[in-house]
Amino acid sequence: MQVLLPAAKYAVSPAGLKMIGTGISVAGQLQAGRVAEAEMTSAQRMADYNARLKEREAKIKRQETGFAQKRQAERAARIRSTLTARLGKAGGIGAPVAADLAAAQAEELELEQAMIGYMGETAAVSAESQAELDRLQGKIYGRRGKAARRASYYRAGTSLLTGFGSAL
Repeated sequence: MQVLLPAAKYAVSPAGLKMIGTGISVAGQLQAGRVAEAEMTSAQRMADYNARLKEREAKIKRQETGFAQKRQAERAARIRSTLTARLGKAGGIGAPVAADLAAAQAEELELEQAMIGYMGETAAVSAESQAELDRLQGKIYGRRGKAARRASYYRAGTSLLTGFGSAL
């Protein structure tokens, strides 16, 4: 049985229609593979971008920590000076209680300094870890995109073989 296509005015056999359908199916599968790869490439770029942001965040957190530690050290020096001046004014610099008080204050100020450093470093390491996770996720996206494109070739090849096989 002959089928007439109105626009083209050509007669096409059923086998020819199957071949055309197979060609369209193959083209669609290949295009779907390209689209999937493009989406995964875009996702990979976003993951890399997020990783760079997290690395910058870690750098900034370390800078902020250094600044906060410097400010705290200056504050500690003022507190020690004030304490020494008050103890001197009261006449108790040589007293054992005054020495214990000064030591306790110095210990507390050192602890504050250490805590600022610890908290800042913890935040920076956390940001760096997230950056590495983002980078790894980006690699996974890239591999998925390549796999999707490869799979589209296999699907297209299968369609070609089954389409041509059924057309004959």
